[in-house]
Amino acid sequence: MDIGYLRKYIRKYKKQFLIALTFIILETIGDLIQPTIMANIIDKGVKRGDMDYVLRLGLMMFLLTGIGAVFAVTRNIVSSKVSQRFGADLREDLYIKIQGFSFQNIDKFTDASLITRLTNDVNQMQNFAHGSMRIFVKAPVLGIGAVVMAFILNPRMALIPLGVIPMVIIIISMNLKISYPIFMKIQKALDKVNGVMREYLAGIRVVKAFNRFSYEKDRFKDVNDNLKDRTLKGMRIIAVFNPIVALIVNIGIVLVLWYGGLNVHKGDMEVGKIMAFVNYMTQVLFSLILMTRILNMFIRAKASSDRIREVFATENAMKILDNPMEFEEGKGRLEFKDVYFKYHESSNWVLEDISFSVNPGETLAIIGSTGSGKSSLINLIPRFYDAVKGNITIDNIDVKDISLNDLRDKIAIVPQKVLLFTGSISENIKWGSEKASVGEVEKVAKIAKAHDFILSFNDGYDTYLGQGGVNLSGGQKQRISIARALIKRPNILILDDSTSAVDLITERSIRGKLKEYLKETTTVLIAQRITSVMDAEKILVLDRGKIVGQGSHEELMETCDVYKDIYHSQLGKEGVDFGS
Repeated sequence: MDIGYLRKYIRKYKKQFLIALTFIILETIGDLIQPTIMANIIDKGVKRGDMDYVLRLGLMMFLLTGIGAVFAVTRNIVSSKVSQRFGADLREDLYIKIQGFSFQNIDKFTDASLITRLTNDVNQMQNFAHGSMRIFVKAPVLGIGAVVMAFILNPRMALIPLGVIPMVIIIISMNLKISYPIFMKIQKALDKVNGVMREYLAGIRVVKAFNRFSYEKDRFKDVNDNLKDRTLKGMRIIAVFNPIVALIVNIGIVLVLWYGGLNVHKGDMEVGKIMAFVNYMTQVLFSLILMTRILNMFIRAKASSDRIREVFATENAMKILDNPMEFEEGKGRLEFKDVYFKYHESSNWVLEDISFSVNPGETLAIIGSTGSGKSSLINLIPRFYDAVKGNITIDNIDVKDISLNDLRDKIAIVPQKVLLFTGSISENIKWGSEKASVGEVEKVAKIAKAHDFILSFNDGYDTYLGQGGVNLSGGQKQRISIARALIKRPNILILDDSTSAVDLITERSIRGKLKEYLKETTTVLIAQRITSVMDAEKILVLDRGKIVGQGSHEELMETCDVYKDIYHSQLGKEGVDFGS
């Protein structure tokens, strides 16, 4: 197991771990002494009829048991606290690491896999940390101590447990080698289960609308059966190896009884020592079983650790400068220069040779068929992805030279797929500016034409929204999302088909108020309806990732066939007059 990324936690919890280790060793020493005391009770006290000796050593055994119980309780408390804190720290650091990932990194791992790593994989590591402070150290100390004590009692008979241990180590090594790849597959199978569950819950309305329950049931059954089969395979291996270990050690106990019985018959050994030997063999068996359990935990923890390490070791696909340029209050001039972009190295270009500029206060509208690269283009502005070639500048500063915080503070986005969070309407709007006043919230809601429908609810702005805003219509969610962006008062406002669920009259009213409220703000607008882009100062026409037209509505109607086709397909040959 590569523990490089764990050094931070080892240093942090080293003292508590050593405390737990000390108590484990003291507890184990007490367990090792007891069989020898019992042998003396039988061979010296019972054999001679010396009851004072029996009571004295019996009291000693009782005290050792009580002290061992105190040590065990203390060790459990310490190990529980350390393992829980370690798990919380690891989960938090992993979450922070994932938060810093670019979209390209997240695409690589997939959402479901990252969720599994944050939950199940961290739990496996936490359980291993807890177990290592409880039984991982105790098992080898107990096993080695039992063999040492056996040598002290009878060196020749001690060769029996000494011969058993290498055989068991070979069995455990085989278990480790066979089980590790299986448990890696189990974690990947769990990723798939989480992925199907996540997709189903996210699209439950579509599933219900199309009555596709049987299809989803079959999908889940496939991945669930796959997880079950892989888990059963892992459990079968454990079920085979554990009894083999027990069998080998029990054969050793039988040999001890046989050889010890011969020595007792010859008068070379006392009965109490035979019983002590059996106890030490039992302790060896117990320690080996513990070791097997811990190694099974280790196998799972190693699989999980490798998956977690993979996340920590992944470098952000987005290059972040150590000393980015200071981005003072700018105007919001946006320019693309010869920009090329694709999602993966082996994929085709999604955007090719994109060049345009937008001045502060202007509106750039982008229109094109589905898959023409519109959303990919706007994703480059806040650096959700980085351009492969070319430059993107804001106020003549390359976006790659600006810190992500500064860059994204100046940009507000109304995404195509609106996401609202669990909480009140007011809290959702304040996502754009936590310190916004009630008056500011109402002002942007009025601009977004959301104020009236919000007041129609019994609780007004305090109306509680379920996850994703399930109790709102599509158009209502879009208008709240617009209000959330406006309250930020950005230098650049990106609207990704953000009024598709709003009627034409409401859309025109929103756009008019937007222009009035954000006079100096650069607006980048994506729309499917040509009526949404006709009034923009500059219109960009995309087709298969390339700019095929650029200019005003009137200019494009004269020069761009693709734009004219879109216009006529939506409004007919004569067009429609929206001036009134």
